[in-house]
Amino acid sequence: MAKRSLVVVESPTKVKTIQKYLDSKYIVKASMGHVRDLPKSKLGVDEKKGFKPEYKVLPAKKKVLDELKKAAEKVEALYIATDPDREGEAIGWHLAQELGVSKSKTHRIMFNEITERAVKAAFLHPGKIDTNKVNAQQARRVLDRLVGYKLSPLLWEKIRRGLSAGRVQSVAVRLITEREREIAAFVPVEYWSLHARLKGKNPPDFTATLKEVKDQKADLPDEASTMTVMTALHGQAWTVKSVTRGERRRNPAPPFITSTLQQDASRKLHFSAKKTMMLAQQLYEGVELGEEGAVGLITYMRTDAVRVAAEAQDEARQWVAGRLGQEYLPDAPPTYKAKKSAQEAHEAVRPSSVAREPKAVARFLSKDQLALYRIIWERFLASQMVATYVEDMQIWQNKAYLAKPVLCSYDGAIMKLRNWYAQFYEATS
Repeated sequence: MAKRSLVVVESPTKVKTIQKYLDSKYIVKASMGHVRDLPKSKLGVDEKKGFKPEYKVLPAKKKVLDELKKAAEKVEALYIATDPDREGEAIGWHLAQELGVSKSKTHRIMFNEITERAVKAAFLHPGKIDTNKVNAQQARRVLDRLVGYKLSPLLWEKIRRGLSAGRVQSVAVRLITEREREIAAFVPVEYWSLHARLKGKNPPDFTATLKEVKDQKADLPDEASTMTVMTALHGQAWTVKSVTRGERRRNPAPPFITSTLQQDASRKLHFSAKKTMMLAQQLYEGVELGEEGAVGLITYMRTDAVRVAAEAQDEARQWVAGRLGQEYLPDAPPTYKAKKSAQEAHEAVRPSSVAREPKAVARFLSKDQLALYRIIWERFLASQMVATYVEDMQIWQNKAYLAKPVLCSYDGAIMKLRNWYAQFYEATS
C-alpha cells in the first residue's frame, strides 16, 4: 500500500470539508487546538535565560497527540494546515516538534478560505513554518504569563483573591482610569444654540440654526443672552439672500475586518464579540449545503486587512453587472487603504463566493448564522460598487434689523442616486 500524507488541522469541523477536496493519498486529522502550553503549576518562564519558555503536553490533549503520532509514523509527508495566523503558526510548530517527522518532509500550507480551489492551490505551493510568527506568538504567551503570575498576587493582596491580571486588560484599566480622572477634572462651560423652524412659499419646511451675527460666531453663553436674541428675532420676516449647492461624494465602506465585523454585528444584530467570532468560525470552517456537502462560506475571519483577491473582485463585478446593472460599477475595481498597523497577511472578511446569495443558503443555516452571513455578503458587494453622491445645500438669510447677514444651515440633503443598499434587498427578495 502506498504511503499516505498526513494533514493536520485545528478544528474537527474542517476535517470533513477538507477531506472531500483531497484524494485517498491524504488523511486529514484535527489537533483540537493547542497540544502544548506553559505549565499551570509554575511560572514556566526562565527569566534568567532570555525568558525561555518551558512547554508541557496538555493532559487533555495527550490522547489526541498519541493518535496523531501513530498516524505520522508511516507517512511520506506531514502537512501542517492550522489557521493562517500567529496562533495557528505556533500550534503547527508545536505539532511538528511532537510528531517527529523530519523537517524535509514537514510542509506548511495555508488557505484563506476553505473551498476546493483554495485547498488544492495551497497543496501546489507548500511552504515552511514561519519562525517569526511563532516567536511573535511565544512573546505574547510569555508576556501573558509574566503579567498574570506576577501581577495577580498583588490584586489578591490589595483587592480580593480570585482576580486575574491580563496583558491587555491591565493596560486598558490604566487608560480608563486616566480618562476618568480627566473627566472628573473637567470644568463644564454652559452654552446654548438657537434654531428656527422656517416655512416659505414653496416646500419643504426646514430648520435653520443660528451660526453668525454680524460676521461673528454666534455666542450664546447662557439663557438670558439666548432669550435676548430670540426676542429680537420673534415675528421678524426672513429672506433668502443666496443658496449654495455642492456635491459630496460618499464612498462605500470597505469590506469587513475583524473589528468592523464585530462592531456591525453588535450594532445591527446585537451580537456580542464572542458570539460573532463563534458564528464566523462556523461559516469559515464549513456548513453542510445539502448535496454540495460541507462548504466554507466566508474567508478567514481574523484579519486587519481590507485587501481583496482579484478573482473575488471579478466575481463581484459580474454579479453586480448581471443583477443590478453596469451603472452601479466603478470603472476599475476599488482599492482600500489599510491602517498603518495592519499586518495584511490575509484578505478582508468576505464571502468565499458571491454566487451563494443569502437566500440561496438560508435553509441550511441557523437564524444567527444567516444574519451574520448576510451582512458580510452585503458589505463586500457594496464595497465593490460606485460611490453615492449627495447634494448639500446652504442658505444665507438676511434679517432686516441686522446690518450683517445671518448664516443658517439647511438641515437636509437630497440624494442624487438611489440608495444602492435598497437595490440589494430588491435583487435578493
